[in-house]
Amino acid sequence: MKFLLDDGSFSFETLRTAGFAAYQGADLGEVIATARDITDSSEASWHRAWKATAERVAAIGERSLAAGHRGSAREALLRASNYYRTAEFYLREAPATDPEVAFLSTASRRTFAVAVSLFDSPVETVAIPYEDTTLPGYLFLVDDSGTPRPTVVYTNGYDSTAEESYFVIAAAALRRGYNVLAFDGPGQGAVLREQKLVFRADWEAVSTPVVDYALTRPEIDPARITLFGYSLGGYMVARAAAYDHRVAALILDDGVFDFAGAFERALPPEVLAWIDEGRDEAADAALGAAAESTQVRWALDNGVWALGARSYADLPRRSRAFTLDGHADKIVAPTLVLDAENDQFFAGQPRLVAERLVSARATLVTLSEAEGSGEHCHVGAFHRAHQVMFDWLDAALPTA
Repeated sequence: MKFLLDDGSFSFETLRTAGFAAYQGADLGEVIATARDITDSSEASWHRAWKATAERVAAIGERSLAAGHRGSAREALLRASNYYRTAEFYLREAPATDPEVAFLSTASRRTFAVAVSLFDSPVETVAIPYEDTTLPGYLFLVDDSGTPRPTVVYTNGYDSTAEESYFVIAAAALRRGYNVLAFDGPGQGAVLREQKLVFRADWEAVSTPVVDYALTRPEIDPARITLFGYSLGGYMVARAAAYDHRVAALILDDGVFDFAGAFERALPPEVLAWIDEGRDEAADAALGAAAESTQVRWALDNGVWALGARSYADLPRRSRAFTLDGHADKIVAPTLVLDAENDQFFAGQPRLVAERLVSARATLVTLSEAEGSGEHCHVGAFHRAHQVMFDWLDAALPTA
């Protein structure tokens, strides 16, 4: 679904940013004005335009806050957080050492933290014990009554952040009486950028401590915890639920069975053979040529960083561990598997997930282009997606 820009990746990411307007994370006029300053396929112009918008909107929020206008400050700072994230998105040449990546990602977290401190409902920043460190996150609470409530535990995807969780699921959940616990795990958000921890396929090692933490909170009903996975998070929460049967339900947005398939479908057979044979120099040359595409280049560069790969050729090899094969049959929680008619990343995988959930009650729902919700993760159509998610969840969870 083309949106404002011709480059397919730019179009999708602009729609993703604009879609957060559903929950005050963007203003359509700001998005349109910013897109006018972007030269198609120019990552430098993308960075400049979105950074300029983020800084302008952040300044509005700071002036409003200084003047005591809490509502205006909250709205502007939520938008600024989203725009800073968007500005950082394509900076992938040397993201581990690029000071601009650090500046923009820190600014996104800083503006979000101030914005949520101005919410009418409680939001806590949390540090979840994990191995020899902690995972940063947010606990969004319906109110301050301490009443145990059903809670959604949000897991990021390949490139998302804990701050996105508010727009992706938390705002909709709070309106319906659900708490949300969101966090950055290895390979994601602040954990990748500051702690330098990369993705791991055995996500149960990450999710189990998060659920352990959730069970220490009196505001969270232990019998009504749902794992929600966003994009690649759809693989990770399914993998976690195969080995942690304390969760009451799963929502996969969207379903991912085999991460390597996203790479390997796009690779010529000879390149796959070179990777299997360890001929990385030849494979890297071929993949470098394919990286003339904005989407391919970004996916490769982000993956090398976030998975800790040595090279382009090493990335598909590492991604092969991210599969539900041998794990899906161990999932027992009722599962909503969402699919997007025009998913350009994981086409066909949600149906495969649903078919392999032989021990769980699986519900597969495909949202369509005709109703505006056919893009990956249904960006641009969050109200429709949330209606499907929470109508299903209301029925799937045990009653209090």
